[in-house]
Amino acid sequence: MKFAVFAGAALLAAAIQPARAQDAAAGEKVYAQCRACHQVGETAKNLVGPILNGVVGQKAGTRDGYSYSAAMKDSGLIWNEATFAEYIQNPRAKVAGTKMIYAGLKDEKRIADLLAYLKQFDAAGKKAP
Repeated sequence: MKFAVFAGAALLAAAIQPARAQDAAAGEKVYAQCRACHQVGETAKNLVGPILNGVVGQKAGTRDGYSYSAAMKDSGLIWNEATFAEYIQNPRAKVAGTKMIYAGLKDEKRIADLLAYLKQFDAAGKKAP
């Protein structure tokens, strides 16, 4: 009985821990490695990869003016924090046949920071104050 109470208390404590803090400034530094293929901001253009303005909440494979792989267009993904984090850890494992050639970002803190940075940009590329 004592074990069950202890285990339950440990699970409750883990559940009420604050979410991992996101740092947009640190995320901008992480984004530096993405910049060769992706742009954000009001003057962003599709490059080797699509513009990432307003990516959170967007359906994968739908950015106008970018030629996506059939795999990405057919993936059915909606970019949210969880799908983005899973994808960026190993793009080809998440969407087999994606055009994205990237080994992946494994560090959860850096992924959270990158998301914080990207979430600042709305679909038009305007950066939230």
